[in-house]
Amino acid sequence: MSQDLGVEPEHLRSHFGLETARLVEETFGDGVDRAVLLMRHSARTFDRSIHDLLNCLTDHGRDLCRTFGERLPKDVHVRGYASPPDRCMETAQIAIESHVATGGQGGRTRAVEALGVFYALDQAKMWKGISSADGLAEYVGQWFAGDVPEDAMMPAEQAVRLLSRALQAKMAVPPADPDGQKRLDLCVTHDLTIYTMRHGLGLEPISGPPVEFLDGLILFERNGRRYVRSQHGGEVELAD
Repeated sequence: MSQDLGVEPEHLRSHFGLETARLVEETFGDGVDRAVLLMRHSARTFDRSIHDLLNCLTDHGRDLCRTFGERLPKDVHVRGYASPPDRCMETAQIAIESHVATGGQGGRTRAVEALGVFYALDQAKMWKGISSADGLAEYVGQWFAGDVPEDAMMPAEQAVRLLSRALQAKMAVPPADPDGQKRLDLCVTHDLTIYTMRHGLGLEPISGPPVEFLDGLILFERNGRRYVRSQHGGEVELAD
C-alpha cells in the first residue's frame, strides 16, 4: 500500500497528543468533574488509491494513542465515541485501553455519526474542493464565506450548531459517577471538524495553528456556565 506521510517523518513527531493530554489534566485540575473532549484521530496512512476515510492508523499512530491514554488523569472515568471510520474508532479504543492499563477506568467506544463528515452533502464535491484549495484551512475559510457549492456542504454555521448541540447533550449526564469519580467523554473526529469548530466557536481564526494529529477542544461546565477551551489557549463561553 503506497503511503504519503508528509514532509516530516512520523518518528520526528512524537509530540502529537501531549498538549491535548495537558489540556485535559489542567481542566480537571481546575475543579471540573465532567468534560467532553473533541479530538482529531491519531497518525494515519495516506493511501491515495483508496477512499480517504478507509485510511487506517499507522503503528506510530497507535503508539501515540497509548502514550495519550497513559497521560490522562487516573481519577477520571473515560468513555469513547468516534466517527465511524476505523482510524477514529481505534484511536479512542487504544487510548482508553492504555488509560485503564495504567490505573484509570474506562468504558466502551461506539460510533457516532455526528462525529463524522455529516456536513458533507456530496463527498465527491467536497474532496474535489479540498484538493483544489491551498490546504484544508483555506477550504474551511471558503466554506464559512459561502464560496463552496451549496449542494456540496451544508452551511458551516449550521454544522457548528448541530455538533455543538450534540456535544453539549453529553454534559447533561450527571457530573460524576456514584462513587464520586470524574468523567470524560472522548469524542474522536477529523481535522476538518476541528478546524470548523475551532473557528465557528470563536476560539481561533482559520489562519491559526494547523490542526495536528490528536489535537483537541474540551467542553466543560464552571459555575453553571458551559465553556470550550483550546490547547492553544483560547476559551469562550458556549451560547445556550
